[in-house]
Amino acid sequence: MLSRSGSAVRLRAGAQSCLLQAQTRFYGANATHSPRVIFSGIQPTGVPHLGNYLGAMQQWVKLQNEASSNTSLIYSVVDLHAITVHQNPEALRTSKREMLAALLAVGLDPQKCTIFFQSDVPAHSELMWILSCSASMGYLSRMTQWKSKLDLDDNANPLDPSTKTKLKLGLFSYPVLQAADILIHRATHVPVGHDQSQHLEFARECAAGFNHLAGSRILVQPETLLSPAKRVMALDRPTHKMSKSAPNPKSRILITDSSSAITKKLRVALTDSIEGVTYDPSTRPGVSNLIEIAFNLDSSNHGAADPAEYAKGFEGSSLKALKERVAEVVDGHLAPIRARFEEIVGGDGKMIEEAAQIGAEKARRSAESTMQAVKHAVGF
Repeated sequence: MLSRSGSAVRLRAGAQSCLLQAQTRFYGANATHSPRVIFSGIQPTGVPHLGNYLGAMQQWVKLQNEASSNTSLIYSVVDLHAITVHQNPEALRTSKREMLAALLAVGLDPQKCTIFFQSDVPAHSELMWILSCSASMGYLSRMTQWKSKLDLDDNANPLDPSTKTKLKLGLFSYPVLQAADILIHRATHVPVGHDQSQHLEFARECAAGFNHLAGSRILVQPETLLSPAKRVMALDRPTHKMSKSAPNPKSRILITDSSSAITKKLRVALTDSIEGVTYDPSTRPGVSNLIEIAFNLDSSNHGAADPAEYAKGFEGSSLKALKERVAEVVDGHLAPIRARFEEIVGGDGKMIEEAAQIGAEKARRSAESTMQAVKHAVGF
């Protein structure tokens, strides 16, 4: 009869064996060579705007095109996260399809990376439940997501009577599902902006806590891959991020906007009354935002290394001339994406369905390699 310590050793060995076997099936012969796995997710908000494109999607395509053979790229349309606030079912289904079509339109290839709907892979919510059984209420209460969604003060307590009436469990435990999204695929790197670092740190805490209880390194603690693109600001309020939820549609440029729509939106973009064009985000946020947009989309960049240097090319120009040039650059960059999107959604929908099916199958295989080991370690 084995001692308790002997049973623990056998349990750890069994979990690691399950993990290695499953990884070998998914990654092939290179499974033992520490594959690099990059994971990221995007909300199904429908047609993306320039902020989504420059903040995430453009970087995803770059990662895909520069990835080595030992790198797996996994991108998810996180529809489970979307229902932390009420959604119209038909509108959500449409938004999901539009987002997936947009990911294909900007250049993501289902044969080179994994693109899938989060709800198509049950292991995401399954691992979330397992992680939630050891997640700290105290840690979750300090997270900012539920506070910002409910417009609460940073010091808000989830147990306060006024808070409890508005706070739903799904919103409060949002970071646990976000951690599961990352950990289920054993992601080694997660591209995030500076405002998402808190969530990635929580994912690392979840992985460390589970591994400690399991007595073995089952889950991978991911590293941060900071996106080089800066935040894109609203055209009408350049001190606020460009957002799909903003009431003014002229505050944002969608990646499918027509040439005339782009020109009109930029023509009325808020700038200032200072003469000339200079790059100074603190005192000229509107002008600086337009310069940054053009800099990030202009394929030539006039040899400029940064937005400040790029702005020198507009010396002696008026703000009207700046807006006209930015409109040309934006439309020139988005035109092929717009045409590709219209081709994808204008057909019979088969391209979207096939991409979603291929992605779901690949994602389920990836998740299985982790869930086998997790279940074994838990005792299932």
